[in-house]
Amino acid sequence: MLMVANVLAALVALLHLYFLVLEMFFWTKPLGRKAFGLKADFAEQSKTLAANQGLYNGFLAAGLAWGLMQGAAGAGKPWLAFFLGCVIVAGVFGAATVSRKILFVQAVPAMLALAALMLI
Repeated sequence: MLMVANVLAALVALLHLYFLVLEMFFWTKPLGRKAFGLKADFAEQSKTLAANQGLYNGFLAAGLAWGLMQGAAGAGKPWLAFFLGCVIVAGVFGAATVSRKILFVQAVPAMLALAALMLI
């Protein structure tokens, strides 16, 4: 179960790095606009907000990476549990306020990782 928890937590961290890149660097570009279904004028007007949002996603990824480096079965377990919990809350809130798709893209992978972590 340790390997499953590590792989799932790493996947969640990589997803949040991807979100960081999309939101901070590609928000107004075709890739970012397509990913989020944005019109060019809205993307341009909201790019600083998106960059801020991307930075927060980077903090989530960094926290998960820190926990993984400390070891999921050891000192990293509380770090991973905390940051996976943050991702779950953010995903549920995003699903409730923006799009249900966020639940499946963000919250469900974190829920699976947290469940695997708790089984260690």
